[in-house]
Amino acid sequence: MKVLYAVSEAKPFIASGGLGDVAGSLPAALRKRLIGCRLVMPLYDGIPQKYKDEMKFITHITVPVAWRRQYCGIFEYKYNGVICYFLDNQYYFKREGIYGHYDDAERFAFFSRAVLEILPFLDFKPDIINCNDWQTALIPVYYSRFYANREGYENIKTVLTIHNIQYQGKYGHEVLGDVAGFGEEDASLLENDGCINFMKGGIECANAVTTVSPSYAQEILDPWYAFGLDHILNERKWKLSGILNGIDTVANDPATDPALPAHFSADDIAGKAVCKEALQKEMGLPVRADVPIIGMVSRLVAHKGFDLVKCVLEELLTTADVQVAVLGSGEWQYETFFSEMAAKYPDKLAVKLGFVPALASRIYAGSDIFLMPSKSEPCGLSQMFALRYGSVPIVRATGGLKDSIQDSGMGEGNGFVFEDYNAHEMLHAIRRALAGYADAEGWAILRKRAMDCDFSWGRSANEYIKLYKALLKE
Repeated sequence: MKVLYAVSEAKPFIASGGLGDVAGSLPAALRKRLIGCRLVMPLYDGIPQKYKDEMKFITHITVPVAWRRQYCGIFEYKYNGVICYFLDNQYYFKREGIYGHYDDAERFAFFSRAVLEILPFLDFKPDIINCNDWQTALIPVYYSRFYANREGYENIKTVLTIHNIQYQGKYGHEVLGDVAGFGEEDASLLENDGCINFMKGGIECANAVTTVSPSYAQEILDPWYAFGLDHILNERKWKLSGILNGIDTVANDPATDPALPAHFSADDIAGKAVCKEALQKEMGLPVRADVPIIGMVSRLVAHKGFDLVKCVLEELLTTADVQVAVLGSGEWQYETFFSEMAAKYPDKLAVKLGFVPALASRIYAGSDIFLMPSKSEPCGLSQMFALRYGSVPIVRATGGLKDSIQDSGMGEGNGFVFEDYNAHEMLHAIRRALAGYADAEGWAILRKRAMDCDFSWGRSANEYIKLYKALLKE
């Protein structure tokens, strides 16, 4: 079986979020299971020069972009056992950042078409092309309309993985022909709610649609979560499934993480106390071994649950013996709120605005409890990192949080869960966790159970392989 993983970002080359984490790990996990998986992505200007210097030039071609043809250079680089192809066009990709440009529709229409155009020039004909999010969602549309019956392209199956349905690639009708290169006869594939919608086209034309957790696959059938695509997904739910993401357990290991002041594991937890003390010193909190630290590493935006936190944080700080360590950046209202609260309660709340990966690791390792009260969460990785580093998660039962965290109230489970999107229900869950922390013996059992959870990519890769095999039997 040969799989081409088409993606707009991937670690370690360039990434803006969870999509890059997945693309940096899943292809290698598939390779380890004897699946011929290769990756293809744009050659952005922001990719570090050390990788560019070692890329091998294969050839260059021209790619149709509606009525014009554009240069496309093909470069190859091997990383972690995976052959990666980088598609070069300096007009589209020699820019600062990955997304947010005025012509993103054209940039990713070019990339999607180029993924198909390069196939005859590779020593690799895929059985499956796994596309990811709206940036590559046109690949199944282009394949079904222009390539399926072309010699050398026969019998390729396409999979579209939705990492976050909020971002759909929505544009005016004028992009249909002038940018994407489709005729009016194809408009029905991409039109939705008066717009041309790249993700809608991918859902219509892909052989299978996956999301990054089983619960999210069910949630996006509901208008509350689907951002206008629920009717399309309900009509196509026979091709929809959810596979929970994993994490890189080698790069994220408290026994070896170079960012930590001391190392520890589920079987030898002593180093976690050292990490806790170091975190308190680094964040400017009083050094106290007896007080629980609640950690948060997140974008400071409403859908991550910060409106709930804003509602009850002062009540928590004034009624509980607790410390809170926050790392993140985002909306001005939350950055301002946390800065003001940290100034008001300097012995209980510490905030670092921005994102420092090494500090994120130290918060996972040094905190006792990790709060993640998201309004929606397609998968979420932070709760898995927290488990790995022995910080017991408190989450809302949504998306991948619901699939990965089970409430420990009955003496089982790996965290604390609240159901309704309600600030005081969240506060009740926090107080349950604080009560659990006060029972040192019981907390040690819960923490070990959390650290023993397996969220490596192996389990997820096996689920993708099952899906690919089922498609090839059709």
